[in-house]
Amino acid sequence: MANKQGSLSIDSENLFPIIKKWLYSDHDIFYRELISNGCDAITKLKKLDMIGEYTLPSDFKPQIQVIVSPEDKTLTFIDNGLGMTADEIEEYICQIAFSGATDFIEKYKDKSTDDQIIGHFGLGFYSAFMVADEVCIDSLSYQEGAAPVHWSCDGGTEYEITDGTKKTVGTEITLHLNEDCLEFANEYRAREVIEKYCSFMPTPIFLSKANAETQYETIDAADKLDTDTVVETIHEEAKTEEKENENGEKEIVEVSPAKDKLKIVKRPVPLNDVNPLWNKNPNDCTDEDYKAFYRKVFLDYKEPLFWIHLNMDYPFNLKGILYFPKINTEYDSIEGTIKLYNNQVFIADNIKEVIPEFLMLLKGVIDCPDLPLNVSRSALQNDGFVKKISEYITKKVADKLIGMCKTEKENYEKYWDDISPFIKFGCLKDTKFCDKMNDYILFKNLEDAYLTLPELLIKEEKDKEDAKSTDTADANEASADSVDTDKVEAEVVDENGNPIDDGDDSAEEKDARKIIYYVTDRNQQGQYIKLFKEQNMQAVILDHNIDTSFISQLEQRNEQYKFMRIDADLTESLKDETDDADLKDETDTLTEVFKKALNIEKLTVKVEKLKNENISSIITLSEEGRRMQDMMRMYSMGGMDANMFAADQTLTLNANHPLVKYIFEHKDSEHTPMFCEQLYDLAVLSNQPLSVDAMTKFVERSNQIMLLLAK
Repeated sequence: MANKQGSLSIDSENLFPIIKKWLYSDHDIFYRELISNGCDAITKLKKLDMIGEYTLPSDFKPQIQVIVSPEDKTLTFIDNGLGMTADEIEEYICQIAFSGATDFIEKYKDKSTDDQIIGHFGLGFYSAFMVADEVCIDSLSYQEGAAPVHWSCDGGTEYEITDGTKKTVGTEITLHLNEDCLEFANEYRAREVIEKYCSFMPTPIFLSKANAETQYETIDAADKLDTDTVVETIHEEAKTEEKENENGEKEIVEVSPAKDKLKIVKRPVPLNDVNPLWNKNPNDCTDEDYKAFYRKVFLDYKEPLFWIHLNMDYPFNLKGILYFPKINTEYDSIEGTIKLYNNQVFIADNIKEVIPEFLMLLKGVIDCPDLPLNVSRSALQNDGFVKKISEYITKKVADKLIGMCKTEKENYEKYWDDISPFIKFGCLKDTKFCDKMNDYILFKNLEDAYLTLPELLIKEEKDKEDAKSTDTADANEASADSVDTDKVEAEVVDENGNPIDDGDDSAEEKDARKIIYYVTDRNQQGQYIKLFKEQNMQAVILDHNIDTSFISQLEQRNEQYKFMRIDADLTESLKDETDDADLKDETDTLTEVFKKALNIEKLTVKVEKLKNENISSIITLSEEGRRMQDMMRMYSMGGMDANMFAADQTLTLNANHPLVKYIFEHKDSEHTPMFCEQLYDLAVLSNQPLSVDAMTKFVERSNQIMLLLAK
């Protein structure tokens, strides 16, 4: 077959129904599109005036009027922009996807201004047909000698253009609503939709109801504007009161002078703020401005903790304000709202392509005219540019937090409990954010002091040095036994005097990583906290359900650190110095007795001499096993076999405690198994709540032990 070239044929009769039905996901968005077109028409006219191709009237006030008429089932949008000729209507309206905005920008690209044109695709107008059976346009161009034109279309591919009757420059679009969409001619519904999409559009928007009764207001005569329509002048006489003077005499005193007031036709109030706070210079904004804007936009009357004002011109244009609200302690209940705007036109809430996921916990607005929107302007075309915007926003948030930690540490500490879930979630989701924030994450210690990771490790080293100095002083005071010294030397060196590994190094000596101990429940882990405080040891509070994942992330990125829960192991600092050989008999005997009595497979029994003689036994759980259990609970994997990832338990018995000594000495007593069970349950209770069955047995056993004492 011979080669053949041609052009694709697009049948508008088939395309038009698709545009009407599928281009926009929300039918109410036609308000946004038609009002945006009106804003563009006004922006273009102002630009023509600026470059000298048109002269605006001296009393020109840009505005868009939206008139609802429930009786006539119509909606009318009126702008006083540059208008259109019949030829322009055929070019811009009758050609689907031919953008008048793009054509205008190209025509005047050498005379650019800061004014932004909203439209790009030439499709917004057709959103009207989603709700209307017929759409009419009446327009008068700004061009000298231009004639008014009327255009109408019933939603098919046929249209009609005739001479119009419009007297003023601009465009009027009338929608004859279909029966399914009459709600949009309701004044309250119209106000709701306009405030949703158009609250910050750059041109004042006014809403009125056709044939509504005239409303009036009363003002002082001195406050009259040239545009006010005066209905009546009202003279108010001076107001007087009888008062007692300093001599105790009564006299008539004027408390309000005579004045004239005017009854005028009520002034229309625009529904939008044409100069939103994010467009202003941060230096010109007060704290109250930021708080008032927050209340207005998010209807949240709880004051935000603080905020970040974004203002960037290069390499892309982006402005916005991000608020850090006071959030709940449970991550699952945090909900934020980031509103995305394009040239002050609302696009959507929480668009994940441009807003990093962890920032969606915040509330705020972001306006980026450079966003690569899809044709419906309700979503983004996912490209590398969007990723750069997202990265910039993340960087600015990190910079703000780091700056606060460096220069406003007191405020940073005050906010920390509220913002820490957000920061930790950000560290889990974004590695660059995690790297920047690494040294500015705060940890609250047992004295409720806030320390960064570097500060925490410096303090830990200082505490160790203090403890070492104390131990050295105690050792110097004690008498040295030469035989014992020789014995120690023989244990750690060979016949040639070389050091040998005796296999008894502690876990901390074997692991070069620095241990950071933490607490997840101050009440439940109170016994362990008491032990730590007695030895002047530190731990941090990590009691949020995101912390298990968070500390694992920190360990991966800081290999010199290791986090260990306060009940994961007994450090050497809590034990008396002793030789394992001295406790060999106790360890062998008590291990056998307790394992037989308890019958728990994953249980290790140890015997140590603890410095605190009041503690008989203590349970420790392996850090790795317990973290696995926490992760299973977090991700709702409780249906799996709980024993599969059960944390290995270690029961440490205090050889210095009388009860432990009693069990050792009476290992064959008929009551010993009961005492072993009781001792184990007491240790568990100091670590975590007992199960229902275990608690029932514990109570019954406690009663039996008391009966033994009563005999």
